[in-house]
Amino acid sequence: MRRALGALAVSVSMLLVPVSGTAVAASPPHTVVTDGAKLASIKQAIRSGHATKAQRDALKAVLDKANTALTAGPWSVMDKPSAPPSGDKHDYMSQAPYWWASQPKTPENPQGCPYVSKDGQRNPEADAITDHTYRMWAWDAMYYLSLAWYYTGDAKYAKRAALDIRTWFLDPATKMNPNMTYSQLIPCKTTISGTGIIDSTQSFSQLMDAFALLDGGAPGWTGKDRSGIKAWLTQYLTWMQTSPQAKLELAATNNHGTFLDMQNATISAYLGKRAEARQIVLDTEQKRFPVQFAADGSQPLELSRTMSWHYVNFNLTAWGRLAEVGKNLGVDVWKYQAPNGVTLRKVVDQLIPGALQGAAGWPHQQIGVFDQSIAADIFHAAAEEAHDSDAAAALKKMPLPAGGDTWPVRVSCFPLDPPLK
Repeated sequence: MRRALGALAVSVSMLLVPVSGTAVAASPPHTVVTDGAKLASIKQAIRSGHATKAQRDALKAVLDKANTALTAGPWSVMDKPSAPPSGDKHDYMSQAPYWWASQPKTPENPQGCPYVSKDGQRNPEADAITDHTYRMWAWDAMYYLSLAWYYTGDAKYAKRAALDIRTWFLDPATKMNPNMTYSQLIPCKTTISGTGIIDSTQSFSQLMDAFALLDGGAPGWTGKDRSGIKAWLTQYLTWMQTSPQAKLELAATNNHGTFLDMQNATISAYLGKRAEARQIVLDTEQKRFPVQFAADGSQPLELSRTMSWHYVNFNLTAWGRLAEVGKNLGVDVWKYQAPNGVTLRKVVDQLIPGALQGAAGWPHQQIGVFDQSIAADIFHAAAEEAHDSDAAAALKKMPLPAGGDTWPVRVSCFPLDPPLK
């Protein structure tokens, strides 16, 4: 079902020409994570010809991604080559990426059982199950298409986003069932694990903003679509709070627990359960700060990983988004101070040497590529929300994302999944 992917050139010049007459301020969208007033202000600057160079460059990068998405997909869980243990291809399925066969694969032991964990070393076998990759591509496409429609008003983006959403979530023939029961399965094992939920929680929250943007009158996004996605999300949230896998993941002390709390808060907020969402944010502060963050701002649980630079940034992506949804709910996570005195700003500032110097400034294990640029979003967030001058200064010196720094028009921390391609 996935069509060939290819980047298309796009010009944003028409968007950057000043509008004649008196400009009318745009009404803020009811986004869940992103500050809707910021998006409206950026849109007004673009339409009136007063956008900054950073905003113009960021918008071009966003439209490049959206144009790629116009000719990619739509994607479906039905495209995978085999069914999960349920026998139902509508159930999402993936293989745990860091688990490997420990024995030669023979006719007597065709899987090479038992599988053993090799932290940070991705087993290419996992890529044979397409749900994981298609999920990344589909959810990124939905977000960037929706954002492109919001800024340009071009119906083609909204209509394509609606098609992708209906295909993945709503159409009876292609939709994903609202559960993650079979995510990150470990071959040769049948025990229940919650860790696979990270497939969803690391990037699902961006869709709440995509839905919210489309809800603002996007062409091709119907009342039936809105009610359908809310019904799907209601079932998904129930599973994410009550299933055996979810209960295990909610008890996780590292980034897994942070991401599930953050995801559940964003879904609750989109569904109008603001009091419930707000309480999740407050509980997460009190429950996770003392466990995850040492007094000096370090993250011991993430530093123990073989890809420590990736995982400290990964966890802070969840905290950055939790702070963003918290702001929309009247909770300032940036001001929270744990009993040991640590604040989120202090944790962020621990990353500055690594962001500026790479591996030379990071005295912890990081196998594979050391990508300094992955700290950019949380530095942006710290600079804007916590008035962190050190993070702001680091942004001017550190390498920024190769595909372009889209923060100036996105203004929210984004998942560290590989980009749409």
